[in-house]
Amino acid sequence: MKQLIQNIRNGKAEVAEVPCPAPRRGTALVRTAVSLVSAGTERMVVEFAEKNLLEKARSRPDLVRQALEKARREGFLSTVQSIFNRLDQPMALGYSAAGTILAIGEGLQGFQPGDRVACAGGGYAVHAEYIVVPQNLMVKLPDHVGFESAAFTTLGAIALHGFRLASPQVGESIAVIGLGLLGLLTCSIARAAGCQVFGVDRASERVALAEKLGTPASLRENAEATARTFTRGRGFDVVLICADTPSSDPVELAGEIARDRGRVVAIGNVGLNIPRKLYYQRELTFQVSRSYGPGRYDPVYEEKGQDYPIGYVRWSEGRNLEAIVDLMSTGRLDPHPLITHRFPIDEAPAAYELITGRKREPFLGVLLTYPTAEGTHPQRRVDLRPGSSLPVARPTVGVLGAGNYAMAVFLPILQKAGGIELAGIASASGLSARHAAQKFGFRFAASDESEILDRPEINTVVVLTPHHRHADQVLHALRAGKHVYCEKPLALRQQALDEIETVLQADGTPRLMVGFNRRFAPLAGQLHAALQRRSEPLMAHYRVNAGFLPATHWTQDPETGGGRMVGEGCHFIDFLTFLVGQPPVSLEVRALPDAGVYHQDNALVTLTFPDGSIGTLAYLANGDRAVPKERLEVFCGGMVAILDDFRQLEITSKGKRTVTRLPFGQDKGHRAAWSAFMESIRTGGLPPIPYDQLLAVSRAAIQAQSKLSGAQN
Repeated sequence: MKQLIQNIRNGKAEVAEVPCPAPRRGTALVRTAVSLVSAGTERMVVEFAEKNLLEKARSRPDLVRQALEKARREGFLSTVQSIFNRLDQPMALGYSAAGTILAIGEGLQGFQPGDRVACAGGGYAVHAEYIVVPQNLMVKLPDHVGFESAAFTTLGAIALHGFRLASPQVGESIAVIGLGLLGLLTCSIARAAGCQVFGVDRASERVALAEKLGTPASLRENAEATARTFTRGRGFDVVLICADTPSSDPVELAGEIARDRGRVVAIGNVGLNIPRKLYYQRELTFQVSRSYGPGRYDPVYEEKGQDYPIGYVRWSEGRNLEAIVDLMSTGRLDPHPLITHRFPIDEAPAAYELITGRKREPFLGVLLTYPTAEGTHPQRRVDLRPGSSLPVARPTVGVLGAGNYAMAVFLPILQKAGGIELAGIASASGLSARHAAQKFGFRFAASDESEILDRPEINTVVVLTPHHRHADQVLHALRAGKHVYCEKPLALRQQALDEIETVLQADGTPRLMVGFNRRFAPLAGQLHAALQRRSEPLMAHYRVNAGFLPATHWTQDPETGGGRMVGEGCHFIDFLTFLVGQPPVSLEVRALPDAGVYHQDNALVTLTFPDGSIGTLAYLANGDRAVPKERLEVFCGGMVAILDDFRQLEITSKGKRTVTRLPFGQDKGHRAAWSAFMESIRTGGLPPIPYDQLLAVSRAAIQAQSKLSGAQN
């Protein structure tokens, strides 16, 4: 399928051939008919992408601060690589579209194939021939509401939510500052609600259009005098700011034309330097409107489809979308006069030349249109190097997942590894798979995991998907006779581990490896060698300054990420197990109270091993990220070893202190872990991580997370 993408690094917008996404649980696959180009939000993204690196840094000082903190914590080279990886990611543009449902995912309610729908949401209602949209970001269309009108639904919901925040009453006077698409839609909504509406803009053609559509309007320089006449000297009850400018002039004007104790709502993206004296004298209420309404940016609402009870949240994001369609259906809102340009998806870059001003031509509503031929079958695979055969005598690798970790860490390792064939890569969206496949030299990209799991020529599968997919994909691949490298965790539930263990016990089972990479780090090997000479139990304390993550982060979700102890704590449990050389036999957990701030991620885990060794893991989210993340101290038989963040190892024994520093910064063993996996496949030797340790570590992490959850409930 064709999709418009933006490269944030070089500013290039292009229409690319991308695998069609598949509907997931609670979503629908929609064949797009029309999508709306946002002259505000999307222009801002494009203009940022076109800046050079220095200009990008100047425009986003918040990101610069984050980069400096990361450099102090992880090193300069690692930070630079991470920054360029982020900038290299293609961005899917668009957030307002309309089309027809082709297929639905499990659990989707209220929709079926053939329904005509308006769709919303960045990352969902993008500029592509086919899109996957969650339940609460779609609304059905009556037969007499066309796709072109419906493409304005999202922008209309933004206007409607800002209007609602002002709590207007019938007959009140409302000023709308900024008469672009957002402002003109806001004027129509306010008129439909029975308010007296007045518009303000700097462009005479926008003022003329507003008046043609039924809204009295004025140029900015005449606004204060005209407003006094319009309101009989009282001032406006409500001022809605729909302008798009870094200037704070619209906020100042709003204060000048609002009545005593009036309400001001900023819907557009404007400067927010509020003149205190003016707002103080009139005791004005000022509020910033957040997108389409309650539910926006709430993953439980948007991604999981859990609606708010109507008795508590009357106008949620989805119900605002529905209300806009109702206004269109009754004729009280008609976006057609706002349409100035239509471009087929193949010519989409021309639309961005228009909205960024490179093509000097007046515009307002810019639409992208898509082929609507019935009976076409969306392709979930794109061949980048078609026609060449895949060798079967060497490891032929297929990858599941193309997220940040894959792009920044693992795929560069595969690209440079040698001795393997990079067959294909699949991701749910298809877009990230295509980008990764093209960048790292895979033969094809897909959005369907069966292209990796069921293709007989692929004999090795790398699992880099979100945590909740790991166990099923590992089992599928092993049962299909494929070797598997699974990035941690192996599973989120004990039952899944039992199934994996049963499969591993069968004769001829392919090799399984979990990405517990720290045990393969160069300093880890040196420490392990020093401990091989021990004749008594060891005591090890592992402190992890993990950093704060909000409860809404996907890794905190028990169903998707499994919690931080399962998702990341398993790394450190494995490293302690590696040092002792045996799986733990018991586990105890203590935790700090969450106090409404944390999420079961300030914990002390104590592991006891068969030889009497004890390992403690202090996993902490309440520290300062400026402090290095990991520090391990080991005491045993007159020796003390200190491993600092996999950069430096200090061993003191018999009064002699030996310090080893890595010359090129941190090395956590990712490359060596993959090499060990490949070597075990080629030679048929033992698994790089003994299965009893691999499974025991996974069980211990799940048990620790379970105890933490129970302690907090």
